[in-house]
Amino acid sequence: MAESNGFTRRHFLTVATVVTGGVGAIATAVPFVSSFKPSARAQALGAPVEVDVSKLEVGALLKLEWRGRLIYILHRSPEMIDALKNDTALLRDPTSADSLQPSYAQNDHRSIRPEFLVMEGVCTHLGCAPAPRFQVAPADLGPSWPGGFYCPCHGSKFDLAGRVFTGVPAPANLTVPPYRYINDSTIQIGSDTGNS
Repeated sequence: MAESNGFTRRHFLTVATVVTGGVGAIATAVPFVSSFKPSARAQALGAPVEVDVSKLEVGALLKLEWRGRLIYILHRSPEMIDALKNDTALLRDPTSADSLQPSYAQNDHRSIRPEFLVMEGVCTHLGCAPAPRFQVAPADLGPSWPGGFYCPCHGSKFDLAGRVFTGVPAPANLTVPPYRYINDSTIQIGSDTGNS
C-alpha cells in the first residue's frame, strides 16, 4: 500500500512540475514573440505601415502618420483624375521633375494607380498641413480653383496630385513617400519593394 501511495505522490509531483514548467515557458515566450512586431514608436520612426483602402469611399481622404509625418491617401474619382490634365498650365512643376517622389510616381497622377494618391500632407514651404479643398471654384479661392489642397498658413496651393501651383510660396510638389500594394486593397507605406 505504501508503494502505491509513493507512486501516486511521485506521479503527482512529476505532472505538477511539468505543468508549472510549461506555464512558465509560455509566460516567457509570449513577450518574446510579441517583441517581433514593431512597436508604435518603431512604426513612427520608420517601420512600414499597412493601410486597408477597401472601405475608403471615392472622393474621401484618409489621414495617418508615418515617421512622424502626416500622410494623405485620397481615393480620386474619375472626374478628379480627368481634371489633372487641365491643370498643367497653372503648375510650377507639372512633370514632377524637381520634386520628391519614387520613379513609379513620376507621372501625371503621381501614383501607382490613378485612383489612389499617397503623399505627405506637409507643405513644402514651411511644413504646415495643406487642407483638402476639393470643391471646384469656391468663393474664397476664386473661379479658377480646380480643386486640390490649400495651405491656409501662407496660401500655397496644390492640385489633386499634390503638384504646386505657380505664384505661391511653396517651392515644390508635395512629397510622395515610398509605398507599394500588398494586395488589391492594402497599401504598405514605407516600403516599395517590388514596384518598378
